[in-house]
Parts: sequence; structure tokens; C-alpha cells
Amino acid sequence: MNGARRIALLGATGSIGGSALDVVARHPDRYTIDALSAHDRVDALLALCARFRPRVAVIADPAHEAALRDGLRKLGLSCEARAGVEALDEVAADPNSDTVIAAIVGAAGVSSTMAAAQAGKRLLLANKESVVMAGALLMRAVAASGARLLPVDSEHNALYQCLPANGGRQGVRRLLLTASGGPFRGRPRETLSAITPDQACAHPNWVMGRKISVDSATLMNKGLEVIEAAHLFGLPAGQIEVLVHPQSVVHSLVDYVDGSVLAQLGQPDMRTAIAYGLAWPERIDSGVDALDLVATGRLDFEPPDLGAFPCLGLAYAALRAGGSAPAVLNAANEVAVAAFLAGRLPFLAIPALIEATLSAMPVEPDGDLAVLRACDAQARRRAGDLLSKMERA
Repeated sequence: MNGARRIALLGATGSIGGSALDVVARHPDRYTIDALSAHDRVDALLALCARFRPRVAVIADPAHEAALRDGLRKLGLSCEARAGVEALDEVAADPNSDTVIAAIVGAAGVSSTMAAAQAGKRLLLANKESVVMAGALLMRAVAASGARLLPVDSEHNALYQCLPANGGRQGVRRLLLTASGGPFRGRPRETLSAITPDQACAHPNWVMGRKISVDSATLMNKGLEVIEAAHLFGLPAGQIEVLVHPQSVVHSLVDYVDGSVLAQLGQPDMRTAIAYGLAWPERIDSGVDALDLVATGRLDFEPPDLGAFPCLGLAYAALRAGGSAPAVLNAANEVAVAAFLAGRLPFLAIPALIEATLSAMPVEPDGDLAVLRACDAQARRRAGDLLSKMERA
């Protein structure tokens, strides 16, 4: 590699951001941080700025811009303070960086991810909602600009590693996405009615934020990943399957027509996928311990329980419906999960709210980002109205 890669890390204070910065810090000769962003955690962002000395720091919530600017000045840092969604988009497209790590959670990360793709960046994609909401548009932008999209989700990163090196799909029969099953794997549906947010966020294998932890508990996270895989790898829903694997050691598999099945294995640690994306096509130390298969002892696999966890089936239905349906699914899920975490919605009502929102919304074409954003906003309003009715019932 000629010279250090200059990285814009969007979503620096989350779990993916922390893992990415850990990998970067191990290779100061290879990587430098050009930009960092956070949603509203000013103190955390200031601490990272003091350590990594970026050229620019962005706080997505404009209400905190003055606090960020004052904090940088008090620390004696020359880092430029910026705020708002437009600033995120501009940083993502800024030629001062050649690599963008898209780690903003939820639909809030779509616009900056698209800006990075249109600017032809090396794009390490951890914001699955960008693909779920606007997958066709994103992949067209990548192709048009010559961007290099490297998925950071452990499952899609595993598939990327196991598919043909030239990007083709020759001889591929199925993609097999593995799922841990979350904290409630094996429990019948009738035992889940009194689940609390803390219980849902207690993932057995991964350390994640609360929203994605709830998605893992409902299997919606895996449903979003199915939609993502369809766009990233150009295969229909019928060739993408989910396999519950509680050890989270096999991160995904590719089944070929000749009977070969290639799998990527490793510790359940996001630094592996991030290091792969940063260094591709090379390999670098990620700080992750070597996998000890003897200590692991066994690898178990089972089908997902769609009766207990219907969110996965809803995601497949949205993928098959196409158009704006995945964007509506994602928006309704974000509303439902936020309501559950706030104590407004029972755990088992999450899929019910999503399904009701999908049923209430017509499927629109997905050829324009403005249309998809409008569908997203309308779906959030409709989900909010339905939530209020459910609370009054």
C-alpha cells in the first residue's frame, strides 16, 4: 500500500466505531483518522479527538455543535467542528479521506453512506439499513463511481470471503447466513410475553448496542441481513437461507453446485471483519485471538423458529415484495424497537406492529432516494399511529 489510508469513521462512539479504532491504533503506519462523527455524545467524541487528532469532527445533532467546538478549543485541538446531516454527507464525500467506515446505526446513516459510494470511496459498510432501504440505488452508485464496497457485518464479510474472488457467482447454489438465535433461542413463543429490554439486550455472544441487540433477539437483524445479502451479492430470496448456529464461530457459508460448502470461521469479534475491510486484499493483525477449535468443542446448527420469531418471515416477505417494502419494514422496526426499549410496547408486539405497518402501506418503486425517504417518513408516522392505537387497546 502506498501511503497511509485516510479514514472517515462515521459513528465513532458506537461498538463498531470502537472496534474500528482499536484496529486502526494497531497500525499507525498504515491508517490515519481524518474525520470522526457521533450523534450526540459530545464528551465521548472529544475524548476520541484528543487521542486520534482528526482533521474534522462532526456531531450529527446540531444542538451540540457549540459544546463540541468549545470542547475542542479547551483541549487545544485544531480539529474543525461541524454539525448536522449535511456535514456528515460532505465528510463522507470529502476527497481528504479515501476510506469511509459507515457505522451510523439505523436510517440516519443512509445519506452519508450513499455520499461515500457516489464519491468512489473504499466503503466499509456496517450500516445495513442503507442496503435495506436503498439497496438497488446504493449498488448502482458503487458501480458508477468505482467505489469498493466491503461489508463489515460479520455474516456478509464471511460471504464476501467465501465467494469467487472475481466477484462472480459462478456455481453458487445458496448463501447460508448464520444466526446465534439470540438470548431466547429455543424458547416457545408463549414464554416471551413478559420479556424486558434488559433481557432482550443480553446477547450471549456479541457485545452490541441496544437497538441491534433487540433486533438479534427478534431475529429481525437476520431478516435485514437477508435483504442486504440479496443486494450485495445479486441473488434472489430463494437462494439465501438462515441457519441458527449458537456458538457464533461459523459466520456464514456458501454452498456450491458441486457439493462444496465454503465457510468462514473465527472468534465472535467484529475486529476481524473490520481489519479485512481496511487491508483488503491483504491481511493484517486485528488483535483477535486465534480460534481454538478443540476448546470450542462442538458446532451446532438448527433451523430458525419462525413461529416464535416471525420478524424473519416478515423480512423475507418484504424482500420478495420489493420496491419500498424493505424501507417500510425497516422504518416500522425502528419505531417498534424504540417503543419496546421505552416500555411502550411488549416484546411479542414488535412483529405485530411491523406487519400492520407493512399491510397499511402500498409498495412504491425504489428507483429514487427521495421516494424511499418519503416512504420511510410515512411508514414511521403510520407505525406511530398504530402504536398509539395498540397502547389504547
